[in-house]
Amino acid sequence: MDDDELITRLAGGDDTALRELFARHAPMLAARLRRVLPPSDVEDVLQETFLAVWKGAGSYRPEGKAGAWLWVIARRQAVLALRRRGPATATLPALLELGAETPPGSSWSGDPAQSLAAASQLASAVGTLSPADREVWQLVYVEDRPLAEVARLTGVPEGTVKSRAHRARRLLRSALRGTALGGGLG
Repeated sequence: MDDDELITRLAGGDDTALRELFARHAPMLAARLRRVLPPSDVEDVLQETFLAVWKGAGSYRPEGKAGAWLWVIARRQAVLALRRRGPATATLPALLELGAETPPGSSWSGDPAQSLAAASQLASAVGTLSPADREVWQLVYVEDRPLAEVARLTGVPEGTVKSRAHRARRLLRSALRGTALGGGLG
């Protein structure tokens, strides 16, 4: 049975489908989560992830890969866990790296000193955004969600989402101008 069928069965209340999804995907999700979370939080985030999968199975649309859908949920749970810890411990650059390869010429190289400096610059710049702009920036640029979905999630018109995304990008570009990250905000 493939993942789509398991999720359909899960939406119908089949607990064994949840166990099977967990067995198939938890090891990969845990490995990716370990890149951004303390080891003590990985298990909690996995539990929250599969609880969200269980609750949201009815809204799943088999248009993409089930593993990608599960990863989006896990990533969101990791973000929520880091937010609960507060801004001082949130490793935003690591979250940015989760869904994408490091671009050539980027400052996100394997050099720990550069990565730490970039993390500090980005965290400071993101901290200057208003809560509404930060939420849109997170959903659009970090989670790569479509504008229509962001509008639905935030309860504001799509035009407002576009304005907030543009403003956040402009403010971050300005805050990071002259740094190694400044050129990557298009």
